[in-house]
Amino acid sequence: MDHQHSVAIHSEHSKHSEETQSVEAVPGTEAGPAKQTASRLATASSVGTTLEWYDFTVYNTLAALIFNRLFFPSFDPLSGTILAFSTYAVGYISRPIGGVLFGHLGDKLGRRFVLVVTLVLMGITTGLMGLLPTYASIGILSPILLVTLRFVQGVALGGEWAGAVLISVEHGAPDKRGRNASWTQIGPSFGTLLATGVIALITWLVSPDDFLAWAWRIPFIASLLLVVFGLWIRRGIEETPLFKELDKNHATAKTPIGDVLRLHWRRLLIAGGSRIGSDVLYALVVVFTLTYVTTVLDLSRTLALTAIMIGTACNALTVPLFGALSDRIGRRPVYAIGIVLGAIWAFVFFMLLDTAQPYLIVLAVVVGLVVHAAMFGPQAAFVTEQFPTRVRYAGSSLAYTLGGIAGGAFAPLIFASLFQSYHNTIVISLYVVAALAMSGVALFVARETGKSPLEE
Repeated sequence: MDHQHSVAIHSEHSKHSEETQSVEAVPGTEAGPAKQTASRLATASSVGTTLEWYDFTVYNTLAALIFNRLFFPSFDPLSGTILAFSTYAVGYISRPIGGVLFGHLGDKLGRRFVLVVTLVLMGITTGLMGLLPTYASIGILSPILLVTLRFVQGVALGGEWAGAVLISVEHGAPDKRGRNASWTQIGPSFGTLLATGVIALITWLVSPDDFLAWAWRIPFIASLLLVVFGLWIRRGIEETPLFKELDKNHATAKTPIGDVLRLHWRRLLIAGGSRIGSDVLYALVVVFTLTYVTTVLDLSRTLALTAIMIGTACNALTVPLFGALSDRIGRRPVYAIGIVLGAIWAFVFFMLLDTAQPYLIVLAVVVGLVVHAAMFGPQAAFVTEQFPTRVRYAGSSLAYTLGGIAGGAFAPLIFASLFQSYHNTIVISLYVVAALAMSGVALFVARETGKSPLEE
């Protein structure tokens, strides 16, 4: 490795025991202004990623179902879907810009400041997507504006995740980091579940023509409610004690991004690589399922949405369980189990879908998302534990965003393109296995961080 283990920060926790509670604290306990309750920390940690994945799931769902007609109507249906997924990728490509910008600010100005800014940016861009004119109204300018909003949204998302994790990890008890960090990881499931439920409700209430004409806008505009709630929650969260100590001693990094790239590049590769496989598996189970079930199998949209809703509910329940398990037996063993099972399920998944039996389709999605949870539960703690406090925001942001590009950004596009070229699902399954193998390599060369103290 490129580093020696740094000095443990147990002393920092003891120095601040008067100032802050762990995430294990009892909600509602009387506390001074610096003390945080478990419920508020968990909610503040998860609300941003809930909004993030609500936004992304609304877009993913509509890209799979109708955006080929609204924004790319001059192409055949599958090509239009591929173009719609291309704009989905833009939201990932722009994330490293946010990772650089907000990662720098998070290690210079604090975690809490960045979390408020990114939340507002995400909400504004998503709301504006709901107000966009379609191709029929303004022609080529319509998809251009869509891509622009996706770009800005991705910048905000690039800085959100690391801060959300650090709020829990740096406030929380050292022996509960896996579980505490997993609150952020629940956000994708909550966001996906919420978005899928909203879209399912709207499609049930209105006719297909009305949904295509105007009702598709409602889920985007409704995200502003999440922003208001998130701002209210985050206003009550204090800066983390570890960053306060750095700031008090004037020990914050002058060039956090430069320090990560120069001093911790191996850790960056490990942390980013660990994310690739889980992202690709998630894109398969949540995003491509919609396209495959509705377009290839010619089954109902409601069936696909129902399967995803049940699967994401199971994902939300099991993510903290796997996060807590990683506190007991280590990050790497839990993560490795998910990788192995994911490689197997990549093939079983399509076997179940191709039966066209509703209960087997639901089973395929549910098991796929529980397997994903085995990787996703310990992932947040694993990534943030790779970096010392001075550059933890910058390092985690870069790892998260760069890993996202290599993994989830192009996965739906690659799935659709592979199926269009080969007309079978074996190549898609092999692609998923290759992505999981990359995460396996990163995990193999990494050190176990579950039982080690955070570094200064």
